[in-house]
Amino acid sequence: MGTQTQQIGAPRQKQQWRELGLHNYIRILIIGTLFCYLFRNEIQTIVLGWLTDSSWSHGFLIPIFSLYFINQRKEEILRSAQDGELKPNYLGLFFLICGILFYPFNIVHLQYGYLRPIGMIATLGAVVLFLGGWRLVKYMWLPIAFLIFAVPLPHRYYVSLTMPMQRLAATAATTLLNLVGGMQATVSGVVIDVIYKGQYLEPSLDVAEACSGMRLLMAFLALGVAMAYLHHRPIWQRLVLLVSTIPIAIFCNIVRVTVTGFIYVLIHPKYTQGIYHDTLGLAMLPLAFGLYGFLAWFMSSLLIEEDIVVRSLGRSPTQPGGHSSRRRTKPQQDDT
Repeated sequence: MGTQTQQIGAPRQKQQWRELGLHNYIRILIIGTLFCYLFRNEIQTIVLGWLTDSSWSHGFLIPIFSLYFINQRKEEILRSAQDGELKPNYLGLFFLICGILFYPFNIVHLQYGYLRPIGMIATLGAVVLFLGGWRLVKYMWLPIAFLIFAVPLPHRYYVSLTMPMQRLAATAATTLLNLVGGMQATVSGVVIDVIYKGQYLEPSLDVAEACSGMRLLMAFLALGVAMAYLHHRPIWQRLVLLVSTIPIAIFCNIVRVTVTGFIYVLIHPKYTQGIYHDTLGLAMLPLAFGLYGFLAWFMSSLLIEEDIVVRSLGRSPTQPGGHSSRRRTKPQQDDT
């Protein structure tokens, strides 16, 4: 009896990835090699986009985050593998064959470039379904879907998204510039014309594509998905945190354009270009993280206040550390 008690009370050892066994790693290595060889051109194009386009330089971090998500579900994956719950699903084999056949069909006939990397990610999901069934998909669907954030958008879609953001930032910055005495600013599209103390400043301030905030939006949206997945919160709070990344990114970009305008007028135009421009963009990251952290803290405090209200309604703290019990207690009767 004492031995059983010790076994029950003993802390459970954490499982390690090496417990998968050598044969599973060999199988993963073979399938991974074949996958990379089949989609080698697509992988090379994506990586080249990360290197040459600063708007997508965050793409290098996306696979790392995906691997981290997988590692977070290590216990469940290894336990399912030991219990024999990860069984091949031949529906995944069907999807895998469809994905492999669709890739050259899209290249030759459809010729829709964005479907090539998306099809590659979908094929990876089919591989997971084929090898481990729906149980493995349950743990792997988000790490796989998260890879979409690493795929650069087609240029026409990117421009259609950035142009409204450029105009919004230019309009907001113009409104704020006009609050300064002796300054008159007008906006035409994404170009801001400024007259300061009766002198027309040339050249005009152009809110370029790099100032649209799209770079911050994509990176911050990916981070929002990651934080919503990792935080142990109610579903509604996770959704609020995820959706909040969009207005936070837009607001930070408006601040960036406005500050750039003030530097352009009050200091010198050279400090709005080159490395100064990029440094100001990086300075928006702490502001975005601060706003996001404040929102997360505020919603966490709501739960604390709710718990205090519940305690005040008659739930007694019976657990160690002051935690309240979930069962209602009867009021004590007076012996007299």
